[in-house]
Amino acid sequence: MSLHLAYEPGSQTKYSDLGVILLGEILQRVSGRSLEEFAKERIFAPLGMDDTGFCVPADKTDRLTDCYTFVPGKGRVMYDRGAESAWSRMPKQVSGGGGLVSTALDYHRFCSMLVHGGELDGVRIVSRKTLELMTLNHLPGNSDLSTMSRSLFSEAANAGTGFGLGFAVNKDVARTMIPGSAGEFYWGGMFSTAFFVDPVEKVHMVFMTQLSPSSVYPIRRELKTLIYSALV
Repeated sequence: MSLHLAYEPGSQTKYSDLGVILLGEILQRVSGRSLEEFAKERIFAPLGMDDTGFCVPADKTDRLTDCYTFVPGKGRVMYDRGAESAWSRMPKQVSGGGGLVSTALDYHRFCSMLVHGGELDGVRIVSRKTLELMTLNHLPGNSDLSTMSRSLFSEAANAGTGFGLGFAVNKDVARTMIPGSAGEFYWGGMFSTAFFVDPVEKVHMVFMTQLSPSSVYPIRRELKTLIYSALV
């Protein structure tokens, strides 16, 4: 099977988790550990993220929430019932591109590490300069997603938003038309979850919910507006 380039490298962007999946595979080969073992030993355990992994143990499945999808004409439809969730079973193959299950508290600790430059409670997970590099805009010509994206994330709402090494990056607050800080980095999930880290104001947000698609309600824009309007 032969695969052709979707476009000339550096001319456009396309939403994909393939790069992170490949990084996960490289990490396993270099470390000689499974991705699950490596993440637990080097990230989750040091940060005290005791409820984060690729599946939920049987004694904790009662804490899983139901997930829904919104279907036009039908409204809210069950997508993944917590009591029978796919995350109660270990996947055949873990991926660097997704599949972790966590809690608001655990992800709060992860974001706290990021807002403190890669360190939390005396434990360093990533160097300060590496994190700075990851959160710079790496799009050619300092462009933004609304200009370069030709895929799912090509909406005008991404004006002023660049992309780093794993994060969307706020590079022009005025063009985003949402309160924020230049250098803030973030991402969201298909079930309307969201997080952002603002290294300028030293604040972060973790928002957990369970409705897809994430475009049903403009909750992320409203949350950011409320948070930044409260800063004095």
